[in-house]
Amino acid sequence: MTASLPDGAVGVDEAAGTAAAARKPLLFEALIFDVDGTLADTEELHRQAFNEAFYAFGVDWRWSAHLYAELLQITGGKERIAAYIDRLPLSVLERSEFLRLIPQMHGSKTRLYRELVELGHLRPRTGVKRLMMEARSAGIQLAIASTTSPANVESLLRASFGNEAPGWFAAIASGDVVSRKKPAPDIYELALTMLDLPPQRAIALEDSAVGVRSAKAAGLFTVATPSLWTIGQDFAAADLVLTSLGDPGKPLYALDERRIGAPFLGLETLARLHAAALQLEEIHA
Repeated sequence: MTASLPDGAVGVDEAAGTAAAARKPLLFEALIFDVDGTLADTEELHRQAFNEAFYAFGVDWRWSAHLYAELLQITGGKERIAAYIDRLPLSVLERSEFLRLIPQMHGSKTRLYRELVELGHLRPRTGVKRLMMEARSAGIQLAIASTTSPANVESLLRASFGNEAPGWFAAIASGDVVSRKKPAPDIYELALTMLDLPPQRAIALEDSAVGVRSAKAAGLFTVATPSLWTIGQDFAAADLVLTSLGDPGKPLYALDERRIGAPFLGLETLARLHAAALQLEEIHA
């Protein structure tokens, strides 16, 4: 991970800020972000919204934090409800009726979640906005690849980064636009198609093992920043695992700093690590 950049592929001097990045070419042209847990710690709000939706439909389902952490292994809110129903001791008729109600339950949950987000209950994870701003200043495209609904994505972006934030993204691939959800690569492949880029020219940022598997299956260099909900998962497939992206005022822990050779993850460090990974791929090809 300490390899230098190949000829013609130099990055930004993080101490000098993002202006240098705008003048020097990077090997990647886009950062593709997952949403829930990656941009902000959203899962507790999702859990609360699920439980409120169940209450509104008159069912006594209550997802504890422990149970919800298990259900997070399943991507997609509707799929998560279906998996929970499969666990319940129900008659064939009861199961069929609950399965029929899933789209309505999930729609209610989405509205409740958006209300919680709009109340200002979310904060971006450390370093996320900084890295986005560095990328924009350097001409690096931003994109989203998430199985959460488009409405949830937009409300999170506006509440966490400002009303103009959705316009920062050259591509937003989200929701049910692909038939196979993570860990299948489909959502990342769609984002790459929308960006008109090969996987070697983009970097994925994820917080879950399922998301990492999806990004890696699409051929992307992948950075994982596990959240409190995913920290115990297996991230061996990720190219880089950090507790957060870090910030100048909130630097990484010593172990993470030694791992990447910088107090926070910026474009220069990403360029260096990404270039080293591409070099290794060429050697092993």
